[in-house]
Order: sequence, then structure tokens, then C-alpha cells
Amino acid sequence: MTEQWPVVVIGAGHNGLVCAALLARAGRRVLVLEAGSQPGGAAITREFAPGYRVSAVAHLLHLLDPTVERELALAQHGLRLAASGLRTVALSAAAAPLVLDGAAVVRGEVCAADRSALAALSARLQKFAALIARQHGRVPPRLAWASWKDALPALALALDIRRLGRRDMREFLRIATMNIHDVLEESLVSRALQGALAFDGVLGTRLGPRSGNTLYAALYRRSGSVAGRAGVLALPQGGMGAVTQALAAAARSAGAEIRCNAAVRELLVQEGRVTGVTLESGATIAAAIVVSNADPKTTLLRLLGARHLETGFAQRVHHLRSTGTAAKLHLALAALPAFTGVADQDLGQRLVIAPDLDYIERAFNPAKYREFSAEPVLEITLPSVHDVTLAPAGRHVLSAIVQYAPYDLATGWDAGREPFLRATLQVLERHAPGISGLVEHAELLTPADIEQQFRISGGHWHHGELALDQFMMLRPVPGAAHYAMPVPGLYLCGAGCHPGGGVMGSAGRNAAQVILKGG
Repeated sequence: MTEQWPVVVIGAGHNGLVCAALLARAGRRVLVLEAGSQPGGAAITREFAPGYRVSAVAHLLHLLDPTVERELALAQHGLRLAASGLRTVALSAAAAPLVLDGAAVVRGEVCAADRSALAALSARLQKFAALIARQHGRVPPRLAWASWKDALPALALALDIRRLGRRDMREFLRIATMNIHDVLEESLVSRALQGALAFDGVLGTRLGPRSGNTLYAALYRRSGSVAGRAGVLALPQGGMGAVTQALAAAARSAGAEIRCNAAVRELLVQEGRVTGVTLESGATIAAAIVVSNADPKTTLLRLLGARHLETGFAQRVHHLRSTGTAAKLHLALAALPAFTGVADQDLGQRLVIAPDLDYIERAFNPAKYREFSAEPVLEITLPSVHDVTLAPAGRHVLSAIVQYAPYDLATGWDAGREPFLRATLQVLERHAPGISGLVEHAELLTPADIEQQFRISGGHWHHGELALDQFMMLRPVPGAAHYAMPVPGLYLCGAGCHPGGGVMGSAGRNAAQVILKGG
């Protein structure tokens, strides 16, 4: 027999859970179908070696929508922070580390002029990031207006920009499309400081510091807040899975049903309308509305099929830039490693290996030719310093994002995995002598692994590059930027939608609002 539900949500990632929870709170009967064995999608905490647990992909919380956190009462559903306001420790083989706390250098050699310039630059960038943050909870403006109501979102955006003031408005319009290399070159002298700040403009992207849009990517990363503080980083108690477990609890509390090990094979279409789903098991579930938390390519080209789409629209989806270049490294360590020059109290902070702008650009260059970086840049955390539940007593977990590791590696990842792992460990050894001898188990997730394990096309955890031509009313593509798809009955709610990737929940909330208003 075919089950019947008013709403079916495909994927129990964080956006799918937010969307399901809000629809259920509004009185809709909602079924969430998750292919994996637990809710959370790529934002789960899992054991990768006996006794060692780690956040599977994303490992720092910095974008969670405060409205979502408040509306779904995530603290009441168990969300706690193991650490908040993490500092950034910029590592260099040639000099002592710099320790950054927001706009201040609290340890390390930086001239007085750079300290002053950093404070001014950070204040300006944070102001621009706040402008971007105000757009997260809004359905983006339409490119064409059928009525005066359609113009309101565009007018709200224009008003937000105008409220910056004449000087800052001109500066925002000047630098919004620039590369972060040029902005930092004109503002700072310290190469180590430039490298640390540039890293936020390329993290998780297929871009180098001289690539366009990298200043926007850095602003996007700054646009979140944690516990009311803008632009800070936090570690959830229990890993990132604690966030999605709290979201799942909120969804169930609202009345949604979450069904795991229920992979969707295809969408059902009758008379030009999506009417339900067929599972990999062969079972069918009818639905008045289907909301997909999967990436746009998976949803529209694989589950729906290009035959149900207008040709030009299908081509735009096909050409969506969504191939990942970030790998994830997990190390089970027999003891806490020592990083050269890093004080004990800083080992639990965010450690960055991006010594200068040229180093990052050289690391990026091979990716242009489908090769991995022999000298990768890394964002490193040791979450077990703050959360002892993640490793056996006296032992530790290292979690690192490693760039650049192109999804479409020319040699293939079967051949490239071990050489890239060795290259990464060599870079780590340079900054933490003896760490290789502490490794009890190593796991490297390439973009191809992320695609296979979490069903994300191209292994790009943002479901598409964060770039101005894939931003707001252009995200994921024109004609699909307002959550309702061209085929009636189908909606998107994942990271491929506005505002984008990161454990945020805004896309899920926006999609729920559109559905509740009748599409």
C-alpha cells in the first residue's frame, strides 16, 4: 500500500530538520526520509576508530541562525557548547605563531601600524558581514517583478546598503567583488596576518586568494553569530552531531516523523506535478508537497530527471559549480601533540596553517589542473581538549579541513589518497614535530568520499560555490532561487539555496515560510 503524507522532506540534514520542525509546528503532518542510519546528514558526530568520535565534515559552529536556535529552543533539546569564542592561532615554520582574538593580536610579533589597521579593517568587514547576515532570513529578491510586492525584498536590500552610510556604502560596493589578496595587501604588512585572514576567504571553496569573490566568501564566514556574539567560532559539546540531534528532537517534539535508512530513489511525477517519492526499497509514498534537502543537482537531475525540466533550466543546473576541493582529516592520537611555539592554553583553539598569501596561492595552483596540493593549507582543531567524551582517557582527536583536494583528481582518488595523506602529515609534522608517532588511526575523507558517504554531488559541502553569481536571487540558479521549483509540488531547502552552506538552518526556515505562505 502507498503511504500518504501532506509533506515529505528528503534528507535529515540540518536544513531539512529545521524545515520539518517549523512545518510541523504550523500543523502540517511531516515525514522526513533520511538515507543514513541517523539524522544529521554531513553534520553528525561518529566514531572513526574504537573510542574516538569526531564531527564528520563541518567541525566548528559559527553560522547557526539565532532565530532558528530561539524558535526551536535548541538549548532545551540538549544543545550545549564545549567552547566558544575560539581564537585563531596562525602557524608558521619561519616565525612564532600569531594568536588572534577577533580584531586583536594577543600574542606574536606584529607592528603597531598593523595592529591599528587590523582593528579598522575588522570593524569594517564585520559591518559588511552584518549586512549580509540581515539577508540570511529573507527570501531573496526576484529578478523580474510582477507586482509592487515583488519589489519589496529588493528595496529592503537597497535600503540596507544605503544605511551603511555614504563612505561605507562606497567601500562595500568597491570591495564586494574583489579578491581578498588585494584587500589585504592594501591594508596590512604582516605576511602571517595576511595569510591567516585570507584563509577565511578560500576555506571550503575552489578558489585561491587572488580569485574573485574571495572577499565575499570571507564576509559570509563572518556573518554568523554564536550566543549573541558576531563572527565567533564555537565547539558544540558532543561534536556537530549535537546540533542536529537537538534539531531532530525539536522536529519530533513538534510532531514530525523521522525515518532513517530510507533512501529516496526517485520523485513521482503525474500530470506535470511532483506527487511523492519512491524509495530504494521500492516502496512509494504519496505527498502533496515534497521538500528536498539534497543538493540541487541530486534533486533536479537525478531524483526528478531533466526530462521534467525546461531545457535551458536543466542546463543551468548542470553547469552549477559544485565540485569540492576540501578534504577532511581525522587523527586518533595517543597523546596531546605539541605544536612549535603554541602555548598549552592555545592547543584547544583554531590552528591555521596558511603562513602567507603566496603559500595559499601556491597550494591552490595544482587544483586548477586537477592535482592535489603537495603543501596544503589546513584548519585544525583538537576538540577533545574541551570535550573529553570524544576520545579515551589521556588520548585525543585531531580534526582538520585540508585544501586543496580536487574532487576530479586526474589520477583518481584510489591512487591519490595515500600520497595526499602523506603530504598532509608531512605539513603537520613540520609544525608539530613527533605527531606522526602519536597517530593510532588516520581517516582522510576526500570530496569523492564525501559525495559517496553523504550523497552530495561533487562532494561540495556548500552544495555549490559561494560566489556572487551563485548568491541570493542567483542561488542555486535563476528560476530556482525562491525555494519553489519550476515543477509544482517540489521545493528545495538545502545549502544549495539562499543563503548557502554552513550549519545555519536559514535555508530550511526560509523554505518553510514560503511553503506556509502557499509557495
